[in-house]
Amino acid sequence: MGSLTGKIAIVTGAGRGVGRAIAEAYLQEGAAVTVTAAREQAELEQLTQQGWSERLLPLLADVTDPQACEQVVDQTIQRFGQIDILVNNAGRGMKYVNASFLTEPSQFWDVDPATWQMIIATNVNGPFYMTRAVVTRMREQQRPGSILNISVSYETMKRRGFSPYGPSKAALEAASDIWAQDLAATGIRVNILLPGGATNTGMLPSEVPEEMRARLLQPEIMQAPAVFLASDASAGVTGRRLVATAWDMANPMGTAIAEGIG
Repeated sequence: MGSLTGKIAIVTGAGRGVGRAIAEAYLQEGAAVTVTAAREQAELEQLTQQGWSERLLPLLADVTDPQACEQVVDQTIQRFGQIDILVNNAGRGMKYVNASFLTEPSQFWDVDPATWQMIIATNVNGPFYMTRAVVTRMREQQRPGSILNISVSYETMKRRGFSPYGPSKAALEAASDIWAQDLAATGIRVNILLPGGATNTGMLPSEVPEEMRARLLQPEIMQAPAVFLASDASAGVTGRRLVATAWDMANPMGTAIAEGIG
């Protein structure tokens, strides 16, 4: 406990699921955290009821709006004085294309262009806008920093019927590698974190087949590796892809982060 004391984080899409779990872990480890959601302020406010109000800034912000992303970073620095960590978790999934996507896959040509644009805007443009805003401030601070981009398995990226969600995550992973290289000399590191399997989040349809429900990972699987990647213990780790189910706290530099450019 306390491995993030004194650090300031922004976690997007933190109202529920993976983002909520990571934000709670950061707060438990002593960080001050700005949490964002596009629509549900009430979900963010629930965190303030857990005794963390002095180290918590809940903000409604749509990551598809570059000005909103700039404002999130500015408000974070105004409240806490600096920024050390960004978790790009906000995302939209296949249920916006087809509510039955797990059992009745859609063909890519059936995807409405407006839906395609919405998912790409959230999953690809949003992380770019947030990371650009954060990195600008981090470089001005001349402090090291950590950026985590939340992704999915390669199998999901290429799964039949998972367009445009799969392609959006493939684009985010390519961007992450490029950003890590661009920032290599700055002390700001960029890594990818994914659960390692289907996870019980709002990305899934409301009616999940029972045989699948029993196999779902819980969002908390992401907490320990997300803390590691945000902490000074991972200071030399950048351009890597960490799979939460394969990560071992006793061997944090093990095979779970073997993939990547670092």
